[in-house]
Amino acid sequence: MNTNRRDFVKQTFGAVMAVSIFQHHKAPRLPISFSTLGCPAWNLAKILDVAKQYGFAAIELRGLEGNLDLPSHSAFAAQNIGQTKRAIASRGLRIACVSSSTSLHESDPAKRNHELADARRFIDLAASLESPYVRVFGKSPDSEKPVAPNAKLKELVASGLHELGEYAGPRKVTVIIESHDDFTSSADLDEVLRRADSAHVGLLWDAYHTFVGSNEDPESTVRNLHRWIRHTHLKDSVGTGNDRKYVLTGRGNIPIQRQIEALRSSGYQGFYCFEWEKVWHPDLTDPEIAIPDFARVVGGYLRQKRG
Repeated sequence: MNTNRRDFVKQTFGAVMAVSIFQHHKAPRLPISFSTLGCPAWNLAKILDVAKQYGFAAIELRGLEGNLDLPSHSAFAAQNIGQTKRAIASRGLRIACVSSSTSLHESDPAKRNHELADARRFIDLAASLESPYVRVFGKSPDSEKPVAPNAKLKELVASGLHELGEYAGPRKVTVIIESHDDFTSSADLDEVLRRADSAHVGLLWDAYHTFVGSNEDPESTVRNLHRWIRHTHLKDSVGTGNDRKYVLTGRGNIPIQRQIEALRSSGYQGFYCFEWEKVWHPDLTDPEIAIPDFARVVGGYLRQKRG
């Protein structure tokens, strides 16, 4: 068949338009995200490009280029944050959570005020980025060995959550305590969250730690805490007890698929976030492998129809 130049141009334009229409009507991305804890050497542009390339819907900010004090990073300075937000939006991404190192266990007034002030800086950053959550801890990650929280610790954490929640609420941010350190049991987390008594406080369910640290099956944890769960961390490992080694998703003995199914059955609407602790464990598989692998494995779980 002979095609003149005009017909060729028309056909080419039609094909381009068809691709454009298809791209703008693609199915929504799966609700997966990854923490920047897993890629400490990457700059923001690479983080965003990889997230888009492998179908992530969001990223969790936990440090950038080795700087864990996110509000001090130049990407979030007043003169640069507009450009940063445009870069995020141009890839069709969101910021799932802005994760701080704030710990609410401090009883010394000066140290406690410092922690709360630090959390407020992160809340302000989250508000600027239109991110819904800021993560805090109940007990310092530097504690040698987690123990069951006593009444004093619970009161310190609950009152800190309430204070931060009241600050965060008007800024359209929710403060979420991670199930980590001394706070991995459903009973303790539920008690503290109830005592915090704030509509702007919730839970970051680190599904790994409730399973490993408190020996809870995921169905039980979600049944007890689903009303609080706003965000989640997922990771896998092999071994038992304290003798564990992180491995790629689905290769270990952490019941990640069950954790996801428990969340889905509860009506969870948040992201399924990969927390690959490359910052703390440099020997882990590089993010160029681990992050796409998580997207493939967890994407497969999420595409499966529930029975």
